[in-house]
This record gives sequence, structure tokens and C-alpha cells, in this order.
Amino acid sequence: MPENRKVCLITGASSGIGEALAIEAARRGFQVSLAARSADKLQTVAERCTALGTQVLVTACDVSSEADCRNFVQQTIAHFGRADVLINNAGISMRAILADLHLDVIRQVMDTNFWGTVYCTHAALPHLLKTRGSVVGISSTAGFKGLPGRTGYSASKFAMHGFLESLRCENLKTGLHVLIACPGFTASNIRNTALSANGTAQGETPRDEKAMMQPDEVARIVFDALQKKRLYAVMTLQGKLAVWINKWFPALADRLVYKTMAKEPGSPFS
Repeated sequence: MPENRKVCLITGASSGIGEALAIEAARRGFQVSLAARSADKLQTVAERCTALGTQVLVTACDVSSEADCRNFVQQTIAHFGRADVLINNAGISMRAILADLHLDVIRQVMDTNFWGTVYCTHAALPHLLKTRGSVVGISSTAGFKGLPGRTGYSASKFAMHGFLESLRCENLKTGLHVLIACPGFTASNIRNTALSANGTAQGETPRDEKAMMQPDEVARIVFDALQKKRLYAVMTLQGKLAVWINKWFPALADRLVYKTMAKEPGSPFS
């Protein structure tokens, strides 16, 4: 059996923020249980974590499947015997106005971003309660302010926020910690794989990836917030301003967000 160190479960761990979270967890002494749809890509991440001297478990998992999520948690407990942190990171995006959108796109985004969080959290909760552990949702400013052209994505993140905030309130006296982490635009493949109006992958990013947050920066902030038992981690000045302006001046926030999204190449608002 692996040594009795804390165990961190991470979904969507095969690339981008998920990969960076796995590496950061290993650096901070966690044993890591990694889940993603691509087992081959996960093995590459696992090798990087192992090189840092930690124990790693890899499970192929599509978080839109409740059975896959339960299997991921069960495999983790069978291997490590405990769960201390669950990071719900797996997610997909979309880009299209609602008038053009096939509704299956919203269903697919909700199945991954929202229901994936619900399934994994529900399965891991009894084990996290035993260790007075943490549940993390990797969200977005889009969970505080609806973004034009991202109706399904924003809906999924708003739903995630409501779910996690309710979970936090339910567990005020159990010791469970719940963190909602909101990176800014982060360099990853999420925009390349974002769904278009008909459900096909967008295939290219409408933004300058080099000018964005880097995944390793996001991972450091998440684990610092975990250590401090923070409730929220909104990570950029732009994100913090968006949340504040939307709270006090919602009509202004609408105009500013619209203007920002209209600047994207190929924007339907141009």
C-alpha cells in the first residue's frame, strides 16, 4: 500500500490547467489520482508526477458519466485508502449565440461542467468528510457574469457555483472546505476544443494565448487558496473588476462585457 500521505483527486488532468494542478499537487507532497478521457495522455502526466517522488493513480474517466465518476473515486479509495482534496477541473466551452445554437451543445456543456462536478463530488463526499477535506471547482468569471456567445458555458458555471455554495452551507459544521476558483483566460486548448453552434469543435482560438495566464500560475494560486481555506479565488484584476462592476452596476457590466467579446476575431457581435 502507498504511504499514508494526503490524496488529491483531479479531473481533466491530461492537459492544460489539469496537468498543471497535478504537477503542483505532486510538488506539494500529495499523492495524486488523475482522471481524464485520454488514458494515454494521463500516463505522460503521471510520469511527470512520479518523477517528483509521489504515488500516482490514473483512471480513464468521462465525467459526464456518473458510472465513470463513481469508478474514479472507488479506484482511488481502493488504491490509496483515503481522499483529501477533490479538484473538479474537467470542462468544455462553447461559442455561439443562442439563436444559432443546437440545444444539444448546451446539454453537452452542462453534462461535463455541471453534472461532472456533481457526480464526482457526490461520490467522493463520504471520504472527504472523514478527512475534513476540500472540494474545489475550477470555474470562471463566467460563473459570476453571463458572457454573450457563451450561454451554455456561463449557465454551467453559474450552476456549479450554486451547487458548491449550497454544499458549503450544508457542511458548515462538518469541517468540509469548499473553494470556487476562477482563473482568468488561461493558455490551454479549451478554446480550440470549444463547441460551435452545431456541436463541432471550434478548432482554433479567438484569443492571443501568449497574453493569458499560464496553467502553472493558476495551479499555484489554487493550492495557495486551499492551504488558506479560502472560499473564492478570483485570479485576475479583470475578473475581480467584472465581478465588482456586475454586482453594483449590472447595466454597465453588460455593455463592457459585450464590447470585450465583440473584439474577438469572428465574433457574432462585430
